[in-house]
Amino acid sequence: MPQGFETTEFKARLTGAQSRMNAADLDAILLTTEPDIRYFTGYLTRFWESPCRPWFLVLPRSGDPIAVIPSIGAALMARTWITDIRTWRAPDLEDDGISLLAETLRDLGPRIGTPSGLQSHLRMPLGDFARLNAALPQPIGADADILRSLRLVKSEAEIEKIKTACQIATRAFDRVPEIARIGQPLAPVFRDFQRLCLDEGADWVPYLAGAAAPGGYGDVISPADDRPLEAGDVLMLDTGLVHDGYFCDFDRNFSVGSPSPDVAAGHSRLIEATYAAFEAARPGATAAELFHVMDKIVTGGAGGSEAGRYGHGLGMNLTEWPSLIPTDHTPLVEGMVLTLEPGIELAQGRALVHEENIVIRENGAEWLSQPYGAEMIRV
Repeated sequence: MPQGFETTEFKARLTGAQSRMNAADLDAILLTTEPDIRYFTGYLTRFWESPCRPWFLVLPRSGDPIAVIPSIGAALMARTWITDIRTWRAPDLEDDGISLLAETLRDLGPRIGTPSGLQSHLRMPLGDFARLNAALPQPIGADADILRSLRLVKSEAEIEKIKTACQIATRAFDRVPEIARIGQPLAPVFRDFQRLCLDEGADWVPYLAGAAAPGGYGDVISPADDRPLEAGDVLMLDTGLVHDGYFCDFDRNFSVGSPSPDVAAGHSRLIEATYAAFEAARPGATAAELFHVMDKIVTGGAGGSEAGRYGHGLGMNLTEWPSLIPTDHTPLVEGMVLTLEPGIELAQGRALVHEENIVIRENGAEWLSQPYGAEMIRV
């Protein structure tokens, strides 16, 4: 599959942003995070793991984006469709790009926005942000949720990348019996599963969580330990691997030996809840409605668990807007990619969680991950 996107994809995203900027009377939007900058440029690098340099992209109300970046990134940025690339030698302990950025923004107008709502963050020092605001005619405000509204709906090219990531993970999950067996410690299972993901085509595996415990597990975010797998355990692996900059995010539960009756029944209910949400996931429904569909099956409508939600958006980030919670009334629209992630408590400290990935289509939902059956695979 071709890497990246055609330039027309990025220009369509820019046109969508600028149309919204005109409606909101914004002269420019300042972007500082890796996904937001990559969304408009295609600038894909692992160098973001280094926190010592800030990176900026400016979207003007008209015209092409302007990159204001450390000079170490200029060569790679020049390989994208961006032509206006302004650089400084970084890190600079006295002026780490702030005067260059301020000059760029002043030339565009006083009304500058930046993503400021839930699930957003500012990737630059707060002291530098204060100095930037002091150098502008008026302080930077919010972006009127423009970035969130754009990234909420995926193009067909984006959906294809997420689908490919899901296919890679599915092939890796199919091979779990190769690496998991009675007596094998959990930590090597985690390492070997990441190897399987890479073998099957993942670019990298930024996220892997899971658990193994008898009759269910207490949480799904702890790191792996060296406890050996035992008969009666439930092994859960939850992966967020990346293909060409896009995540999948789904899990699989495996029974070590034969599952107990309550584990088998609980897993079956999770699958039932997932399929029910899949049937309800269509344009016009809301995130909250999907939550209630699943919650009715797994808790009888009690309102969920302490985990907080039964799924979320997915794309360039492992978790995106919206959240499948009772108070999120975001309407579903065609092109949204979601996870369905119900959980069920079997007993105090023993739970199961199941997750699949879907995309909203005109007449309903489409599976991106290959849906798991009601009967757990045994290892």
